[in-house]
Amino acid sequence: MNLNNRSFKIFVDFDGTITRKDVGEEMFLHFGDVEKANAWIDEWIGQKINSMELWKLLCSTVKNFNEDEFDLFLNGIELDPAFKEFVGFCESEGFEIRVLSDGFDYYIQKVLKREGLEHLEVYSNKLTFGAEGNLIPEFPFTDEECSRCANCKRNHVLNFSGEDDYTFYIGDGYTDVCPSQFCDFIFAKNTLLRQCEINRVTYFPYSTFNDVTKKISELKDKRRLRKRHQAELKRREVFISG
Repeated sequence: MNLNNRSFKIFVDFDGTITRKDVGEEMFLHFGDVEKANAWIDEWIGQKINSMELWKLLCSTVKNFNEDEFDLFLNGIELDPAFKEFVGFCESEGFEIRVLSDGFDYYIQKVLKREGLEHLEVYSNKLTFGAEGNLIPEFPFTDEECSRCANCKRNHVLNFSGEDDYTFYIGDGYTDVCPSQFCDFIFAKNTLLRQCEINRVTYFPYSTFNDVTKKISELKDKRRLRKRHQAELKRREVFISG
């Protein structure tokens, strides 16, 4: 088999994966009501409310939003130190890379532009502003059959990959659990790692994108590269059900 003919599709979470902190959570803890924000986040983790409900509640606590203050806040947001190198690696190898986030385009685009990465393809929720500086969340990528997440990352994985592709998912949180199950190779840390352990899902642990780059570099040179059987079954299940 010609190893150069393999098609690798890379899907990467943003908050806590590309960035060191969860920007969405930090944003509302900084500009909103800390006590309410923490309580609602706990309810979301406990699956008492879904992502859309959480974001709407969090947005309701922010009044007279100041963009200049927010830009100063974003200056303190750091990327994984090896992420830019990872992007360069993917691009040099011809691997497609997409960012999937249950957060908001507003801060994602600002951070990526600052780092010279605004060319990356991003699928996320949207944030607009009212006349009085209030925040208005919009959710263009919901799924009627799954209300857990506001942005259905699973659908993006399925829409941008096919049977001949090798799919990779890199994440750290609750909203990465579902989409990662449909990928052949999973890179996990924090909550995603714990969920993989609990559900006995095969994964590669990572600390930084250096670990990811090294492992994918090894995988691409393997003569025989096997897809994860459970991921194939889950993809087939979705396609059969339509």
